Amino acid sequence: MSTLDDAIRDDFPILRRQIDGRPLVYLDNAATTQKPLAVLDAMREYYETTNSNIGRGYYRLAFAATDAYEHSRGVVQRALNAEHADEIVFTAGTTAALNLVADTFGRSVVHAGDRIVVSGMEHNSNMLPWRRLCETVGAEFVVLPGGPTGRISPEELAAALDERVKLVALTHVSNVLGTVNPIRELVTEAHRHGIPVVVDGAQAVPHWSVDVRDVGADFYVFSGHKVYGPMGLGVLYGRRELLADLEPYQVGGGTVKGVTLDAPVQYVPSPARFEAGTPNVAAAVGLAAALEYVEKIGWQNVQAHNDALVRTAVDLLAELPHVRVLGDPAAEPAGIVSISVPGIHPYDVGGHLDKSGVSVRSGVQCAGTFVDQLGLVGTVRLSFAVYNTEGELRQVRDALRTVEPGFWTREHPTERFL
Repeated sequence: MSTLDDAIRDDFPILRRQIDGRPLVYLDNAATTQKPLAVLDAMREYYETTNSNIGRGYYRLAFAATDAYEHSRGVVQRALNAEHADEIVFTAGTTAALNLVADTFGRSVVHAGDRIVVSGMEHNSNMLPWRRLCETVGAEFVVLPGGPTGRISPEELAAALDERVKLVALTHVSNVLGTVNPIRELVTEAHRHGIPVVVDGAQAVPHWSVDVRDVGADFYVFSGHKVYGPMGLGVLYGRRELLADLEPYQVGGGTVKGVTLDAPVQYVPSPARFEAGTPNVAAAVGLAAALEYVEKIGWQNVQAHNDALVRTAVDLLAELPHVRVLGDPAAEPAGIVSISVPGIHPYDVGGHLDKSGVSVRSGVQCAGTFVDQLGLVGTVRLSFAVYNTEGELRQVRDALRTVEPGFWTREHPTERFL
């Protein structure tokens, strides 16, 4: 089934762990991926040999730390095929990146009476910053529901665009159903109307090679921890000419050329002007190691492996008449298969799988408005990575044969959180 060697699993120490005597089956990769030895070793080596603050000390260790940090930026630039290294800004994650864009670029282009358009399947991180911006400035927040899977067509987007729309924010891949938006076509349509586009790529980057110049978005963001890197680091890609005109999001050390008590403050160019304070250098080193690890595997191999897992999961789950596969994940696989078991609360399903050593995500996936649109209390999400196997999917199928209503179904059938 897979194009990848099972030996890849040996690269991930956590997979040796057992849950109640059973091997761990980790299928919550859309929330965060596990980390290979290459990442763990790179971060440990940095702390053991290079740790220093960057861009401030005039000594060899500080120079080495700065070089390591900027090398990481270059690795990200190459992975995204960005034209310039200074178009890559490190943030604390996708959420931080989207808030940065909303509170800088968004405030510069959206004013009272304007509109922001988003899709109905956005994660809260690509909905709430824009909703808050609209509430703050008196703009209108427009949500496009899309079709039954949430997918937005260029025609649907075009129908929502007029002279009042000043910004469009879209997910590349839904974190709930794995629905893939035709993002290049959507960006082209928005640009035809002169409207900038922000893309949440958190669920796309882990599964295939993303070329930001091909996508064409004005801003594109993702999180390192979803692509085998460490937590605490995200990436904001922004077109150079747009970043150059933005005011700093936060101010402090590293963002200025010099400060006096009376002269105007002069801020340094991007990306440093958006990276105030001490950055997470070790995480940047870890992200670079993660991307280089995937490059060695080969992005085409990663995509083929994850596509095969999605299609195999759909076929295996079809053997269970009491399980409903949501959306159409096999049509354009993106590493996610979400299910519901009618009559059983998703938390009971997730708890049942956990007893079999299977880790999945149960709930609204931080996208409650989309789950409401689907008419569900929540979903049970299986999400895949390079170390997952067909055998693990068979374990899921076998475990689901015996799932029954439990505490949540009996006592709190409509309650949900997260």
